[in-house]
Amino acid sequence: MADALPACLLDGALVPTHAARISPFDRGFLFGDGIYEVVPCYGGRPFRLQAHFDRLQAGLDALGIANPYSRLRWAELVRELIAANGAGDMGLYIEITRGCDSGRDFLPSPGMKPTVFGFCWRLAAMRSEQLERGISGATLEDIRWLRCDIKSTALLAAVLLRMEARRRGADEAILLRDGRLAEGSSSAVFVVKDGRVATPPANHERLPSITRLVVGEVLVVLGLPLEQREVLLDELYAADEIWIASATRETVPLAQLDGRAVGTGKAGPVWQRVFDEFQAFKKRETA
Repeated sequence: MADALPACLLDGALVPTHAARISPFDRGFLFGDGIYEVVPCYGGRPFRLQAHFDRLQAGLDALGIANPYSRLRWAELVRELIAANGAGDMGLYIEITRGCDSGRDFLPSPGMKPTVFGFCWRLAAMRSEQLERGISGATLEDIRWLRCDIKSTALLAAVLLRMEARRRGADEAILLRDGRLAEGSSSAVFVVKDGRVATPPANHERLPSITRLVVGEVLVVLGLPLEQREVLLDELYAADEIWIASATRETVPLAQLDGRAVGTGKAGPVWQRVFDEFQAFKKRETA
């Protein structure tokens, strides 16, 4: 990730990023008691913003945190933050915590005011030769909690998994639960065999990925079937193609998994069709 851009959002106001301050008694700091979203922006326009707002609201509802702003106010704040940082292609991070308490107690005080923080960074698209070469993955047992459908700021398990993948020389951790594919440490996963694309169904074990939904729409346009079902480890090893998908990386092919070549060991033809159509989706929706 690139460095944060100069302006950030703090409790409804734009402030210099270097001057932003949050209390150490904020429950986001003490407990990871909060929700976050990452929104890609192209040409200064957020991509699928309403879908991200929907997921943000679902996470707040699950944690019992009141949304501090209306949809209209959120849209205004997002536009102001993007403009303050010069627009262009960027990632937008939004975090809402339960707020600042007077001490440290597992039970929060009633009537707390949520803390809102947001910042941006420049998005740099992967070069075509990097995409063609692909990245590597390592399968690891999923050690995260049982409510991965909540986009919580408590991400320690995902951090440890990504660190272990890096220790093994891989770019992404591909997570398994009892031999079944869950997702990547910060991505959805798609598997291709004989021209058919499969991805695990949305449930409490995995995040309801916005990019995953976009890829599903792309596949409909391309006339390619998408199977939403459990995917086993043996299927990963036998796959013709594997891709990961996330908000700021879009779709990226895996060339290796656990040191084994995936398919031909480079980006496959189905991924290329999906990638090209994904770019067309972006252009249409952010024009």
